Amino acid sequence: MTSLVNFSIQDEQIGIMTLNRPEQANSLSTAMLEEINQIIQEINHDESIRCLLITGAGTNVFCAGADLKERRLMTEAEAKAAVLSIQQTFIEIEAISVPVIAVMNGHALGGGLELALACDLRIARAGARLGLPETGLAIIPGAGGTQRLPRLIGLGKAKELIFTGTPLQAEEAIQIGLIEHISLADTLMNDALSLAKQIAKNGPLAIKEAKKAIQLSLDHDLHAGLMKEYESYLRLIDTEDRTEGLRAFQEKRTPQYKGQ
Repeated sequence: MTSLVNFSIQDEQIGIMTLNRPEQANSLSTAMLEEINQIIQEINHDESIRCLLITGAGTNVFCAGADLKERRLMTEAEAKAAVLSIQQTFIEIEAISVPVIAVMNGHALGGGLELALACDLRIARAGARLGLPETGLAIIPGAGGTQRLPRLIGLGKAKELIFTGTPLQAEEAIQIGLIEHISLADTLMNDALSLAKQIAKNGPLAIKEAKKAIQLSLDHDLHAGLMKEYESYLRLIDTEDRTEGLRAFQEKRTPQYKGQ
């Protein structure tokens, strides 16, 4: 039986999760969500992984969001549970301790864009369309879009995109900070891997603490956020990696971090 989500490890440090339903626009079925959550648990227990890439199979669509064909067959109660399941899965993705990069190989609409918003960074194929069209279907983004999009691009622009439901081209999306990078289709994965490798070469404990400090600051005022930052810094003081970083700097060589 073909997996709905493929997972591999590149260079012993970079995980690659691929949504594998190209004929269904990589839409998020119940079974796919179960596989995603299983892989998340594997990642959370694998200390060797220093960065995760999430992409889609095929060349046209990153993820079309919820599987609407499956959704139409659900009862009202099942539909409510399905929305909550997607939202909770994206919370789990956001909570992964290592940086997560959405490698958007094609269009990302609705839940597909919400998936990307749950990641730390986003790199999109040139020409890809990104948007939250839910209000055109008389619903709202229900997997984090109304919460994460304003935090990323600002209140006014987020309201405009959600209220109108109008998608943006990747070239427009980068101008408002919705994505960080654009790449051509034939270089997209290599560019994403290059970015992941830049992250992976740094102290893995430091990267995790930096992510934690940034994420926690979103829910606190500046003073409380600064205290969270200080607490994260203190946890790094006695690590072997910090000692190695200082020694490598003094000896003018590349540090060899072990995550200890």
